[in-house]
Amino acid sequence: MTRNRLGAAALTAALATAGGLLTATPASAVTCTSPVWTAQYFANTSFSGTPKLTACDSAIAENMGSGDPAGVTLPNDNFSIRWQLTRDFGSGGPFTFNAATQDGMRVYVDGVRKIDLWKNVSTTARKTLDLSIPAGKHTIRVDYVAWTGYAYAGFTYAPRTATGVDTVKPLYPTGLTATYNTTTLKTTLRWAANKEMDLAGYRVYRRLSTAQWAKVSGTSLLTTPTFVDTPPTTGQTYLYEVRAVDKAGNESAGSLDVTAKTADLTGPVAPTGLTVSVGDGWWATLNWQAVSDAAKYEVYASSAATGPFELLGSTTTATYRADAPANTTRYYRVRALDALGNPGAYATVTSDGVDRMPPGAPTGVYAGAVPGATSVSWTAPGGGWYEDWDNGGHYRVYRSPGKTFDPAARTQVTCDEEQSNEASNRGTCVDLGMPMNTYVTYAVTAVDPGGNESAYSTPVVVRTGDTVAPGPVTGVKVTPRADGMVVSWAASPEDDIDEYVVWKGVREADGTVKWLGPDSCWDNPSNPLATLCGDLPDGTKHVYAVVAVDRWNNKLHPSDPKVTVVEATELDVRPSVTVTKNWTLGALGHGTTITTRPTVTWKCTDTAVCDTVAGYRVSRWNPAAGAYQPQHEGLLPTTTGMWEDATATKQNTYFYTLEAVTADGTVVGTYPWYSIFRDWV
Repeated sequence: MTRNRLGAAALTAALATAGGLLTATPASAVTCTSPVWTAQYFANTSFSGTPKLTACDSAIAENMGSGDPAGVTLPNDNFSIRWQLTRDFGSGGPFTFNAATQDGMRVYVDGVRKIDLWKNVSTTARKTLDLSIPAGKHTIRVDYVAWTGYAYAGFTYAPRTATGVDTVKPLYPTGLTATYNTTTLKTTLRWAANKEMDLAGYRVYRRLSTAQWAKVSGTSLLTTPTFVDTPPTTGQTYLYEVRAVDKAGNESAGSLDVTAKTADLTGPVAPTGLTVSVGDGWWATLNWQAVSDAAKYEVYASSAATGPFELLGSTTTATYRADAPANTTRYYRVRALDALGNPGAYATVTSDGVDRMPPGAPTGVYAGAVPGATSVSWTAPGGGWYEDWDNGGHYRVYRSPGKTFDPAARTQVTCDEEQSNEASNRGTCVDLGMPMNTYVTYAVTAVDPGGNESAYSTPVVVRTGDTVAPGPVTGVKVTPRADGMVVSWAASPEDDIDEYVVWKGVREADGTVKWLGPDSCWDNPSNPLATLCGDLPDGTKHVYAVVAVDRWNNKLHPSDPKVTVVEATELDVRPSVTVTKNWTLGALGHGTTITTRPTVTWKCTDTAVCDTVAGYRVSRWNPAAGAYQPQHEGLLPTTTGMWEDATATKQNTYFYTLEAVTADGTVVGTYPWYSIFRDWV
């Protein structure tokens, strides 16, 4: 019986043509490039000893008939072959192993047996196995033994690619690089090929940093690990990533991103929101929305829609003001240019030249009232108002009753006197028609020659004048105190009171009051309805009245029968002992009506007498004791020239003596004085 076998030379040529056998050599140290099998041929069934042949085999498909394998000397029976390879399976996934053998075959994955057909058979034994291969590198080994008779060995492995069976995504591609060519304006992408056996191809995605990924590699999958893209020439930096796709349609995650900065040959987008308004002396003002990458804008104009257009100028802001003929149709267009000078598309707008732009509102409105007239003044609007003024522009002054401006109740004021001072930028109006003795609110507008009226100015409230005196003050009380007379009263209900005045008078023998005039009083800073009047409380009886004065200086006289009159007598705080002043020794000083502690200062300049003075003594009147009592131990030194009463309290009047005393106790100079120590606390 003759086996069908190939000689070594023929086997090498046949497998090389089919991409099969790559290397055949008797040496055992043969290196085969994955995924080619390394085949070892043994002259025994135990795979022991030195192989008779080590070869590189692209497939396991040996039909040896009844003899030994071609290209190697082995016994016809009882020999063995071991095939082995290690390869990267990428993401792994589901595979199918197919084994066909006569005689025995065993298949291992990473040393773990998966197929066992280990039997001397007279017909071909077959085994199909579905299994999952983990991601990464794994070793497959196929052991074959021919015991007796016919010899055949066949083994294949392949991924299962049916949708729903293979749900394992490929690994994302690695090694991605991007190179941008500023001449061709193209980006060349390259990456390492994926290892998956079921790889169908690749997809390339691109985006800006703030945008979503967009596929740029077309509808068909790329079958080689390279791609040339033509990104927009916007000067922006684009991100790229590559994703692998297997035959079941599973797409991998994106590769690590790479970037490519493109050349900038693209101008900005056309401005949006372009408007034109005519005003301020027939100036055309164009406004538009700013364009993010614009370095400047160019503004063009034409008298015809088809041009030609004249460049009026450029600006870096989203507004432009141009001189425009009145009531004439004019066509404008605006475009943005970036920092490299790339121009964008035009935005267009048409103007009929009619002034529909109201001027700005006057500012700084002020109103001041006197009886019978109210003067309103304001600051002129900005912009081109004086062009409007010179061509017939004017102001309107409105008045509404109450403390808020009500357009529905407004009255246009006929100004008795209206002026506009260009030098001071102020306008004025005198209103003689307003109601008196009430509140009104004024607002001012500006009107241009085209009749366009501005918005109202900020309103101003004014209390109008009158010639009526406020009514009599009620609740008047006068309370004697050691530092004066406390006069208090109830607040007037009228809303234009400017101040209160306290009058003092004396009762005549016939019962009439002789008014001495407004009294000298000290206002209470914390209570506007009380004051402290008078000087030294010496027991004098006076008549008091309080009158209210409004801001127009209207007031009642205290002799008016409607005025409340209160009669009160001062306390008498004077000492019962009379002290004679005989101080001739030098200058003295003290405060009579004070708000700080009583103090006296002196100088002894009469040398003949002063040389005999041994010291000074300050005494204070004690009403309870009925005597002046010293305020310190012993005498004050002759070098002393000032003394302060540290024990004095406010709301009192104190009486003192200063004495110059010689060594034998003789008083050679006496100075009496008093201090009214006032306070509202």
